[in-house]
Amino acid sequence: MSLSAPMIAVVDDDASVRRALRRLLITAGFVVETFASIQEFLAAGHRHQTRCLILDIHLPGVTGVDLDRHLDALGSAIPIILITADDDAPTRAWAQGTGAAAYLRKPFRRQVLLKAIAKVLVLL
Repeated sequence: MSLSAPMIAVVDDDASVRRALRRLLITAGFVVETFASIQEFLAAGHRHQTRCLILDIHLPGVTGVDLDRHLDALGSAIPIILITADDDAPTRAWAQGTGAAAYLRKPFRRQVLLKAIAKVLVLL
């Protein structure tokens, strides 16, 4: 794995989702860090190296919504791909208002995720 490969961070409370996304993204040539919570992501200090954040919206405690607002307040320009298994009208409406790079409903096809990441990385 090249040190120049973009780092993708994944924040999801489901260990099986983190493992699957980690395998997929490493195979695709990315450097990947996974986190079970937003607190873990923020404590790790990877915010400045992260080229794309794959973020589960519905997390226990501090949610993906909270992290999005926190990053906005910090002036962070990390592109975010929102993922959720709980797709409903209010969540979709909120996601549209965030300026997220993509909104994906679980389960999603790996090609859809990789295409969303590629789109984000081209814009950087």
